[in-house]
Amino acid sequence: MRQLGIRSFLALATAVIAASALVPLASARTDGQRRATATTIRVSGGEFYFKLSTKSIAKPGKVTFSFTNAGHMQHDFRIGGKQTPLIRPGKTAKLVVTFKKKGKYTYLCTVPGHASAGMKGVFTVR
Repeated sequence: MRQLGIRSFLALATAVIAASALVPLASARTDGQRRATATTIRVSGGEFYFKLSTKSIAKPGKVTFSFTNAGHMQHDFRIGGKQTPLIRPGKTAKLVVTFKKKGKYTYLCTVPGHASAGMKGVFTVR
């Protein structure tokens, strides 16, 4: 009986070791493949400000800006040559921008007079 218990334990241990050895192989990347990392930045805007959850990212790549209009009038959010449509108060829109190189990128509200009233800033890709 005791031998059967030891044999079962050894078989189970061997199976666990073999399975754990396969895990890195299944997730291994090949020939320059890079793991995609998604970055989402929350943006709140109102009369007349923008507040970003972060104002920089560590390297170029794809960023989703989730813009919520916390104000009482329509606003939009523009960065990297892309912009949201005008967003009604209390509503949210997502904007996906792919930054291909390091640098400083201006963000702003394109409604006339809003940027000059404070709805602008600088986002940095390091």
